[in-house]
Amino acid sequence: MDVDEFAPGLSFFFAATTNLFEEVAKFRAARRLYARIMRERFNAKKPESMKLKFHVQTSGAALTAQQPEVNIIRTTIQALAAVLGGAQSLHVNAYDEALALPTERSVKLALRVQQVIAYESGVIDSIDPLGGSYYIEWLTDTIEEEVMKIIDYVDKLGGMTKAVEIGYPQRAIAESAYQYQKMVEEGRIAVIGVNMFREEEGLHIELHKVDPVSRERSIRRAREVRESRDREAWERAINGLRRAADKEDENIFPYILSAVKAKATIGEISGVLRDVWGEYKPPSIY
Repeated sequence: MDVDEFAPGLSFFFAATTNLFEEVAKFRAARRLYARIMRERFNAKKPESMKLKFHVQTSGAALTAQQPEVNIIRTTIQALAAVLGGAQSLHVNAYDEALALPTERSVKLALRVQQVIAYESGVIDSIDPLGGSYYIEWLTDTIEEEVMKIIDYVDKLGGMTKAVEIGYPQRAIAESAYQYQKMVEEGRIAVIGVNMFREEEGLHIELHKVDPVSRERSIRRAREVRESRDREAWERAINGLRRAADKEDENIFPYILSAVKAKATIGEISGVLRDVWGEYKPPSIY
């Protein structure tokens, strides 16, 4: 396929952490890199093919169980970075998600963070409002250069599929997570409530609790589906999926759709694929 046939429909997903300027520069670097790669490597001609469309979610890893209300401040900074960096859509985490599923109150407050940024802050009135800042431009250039080194290294490995097979991205992610946690524990990265300005206090916020009636209702519905479906149609669909999965180059998606139409559950469909293929085991990262 010609790249311009499908590239305008591509979109991507990023996380935003709390270092405001670094995050803005990260998104700016990603947009520049994407435009250049699409044009130079994949010979895209349409401007729409070179525009990086991306969604941002605030960082779940940055949420703390200690002093959870402070997470509201963190997610606000993260959301602001996403907007300043050019995100097309945004999800702000609720402040209590390090402890439980969010409550309705915390979800609404997370929505209000977005709305204040969108309607009160004025940051959406200008495209790339931090462009031209010496520090932002330097950070953007630096991140872009470092990313290109990684892309070149992956190319030398034989591409991303080969890199995953030998565990390169898994090792890089694990090492990054380890180093970050180590620096937090050593106090080289400040996390309010965790290694700075700590307070010994009991939990005083309301947490979401799963309604047992809702849980039982879901279980009952699953049982009713299994008992009321056409057993023969279900068996044909499941067996067809099993045969397709057992073939080398068969597209299994039509068979999954057939199984869904025959009211097979996700667990049953996944079970067939596990039976045929086994479970994914990542390569050793050390």
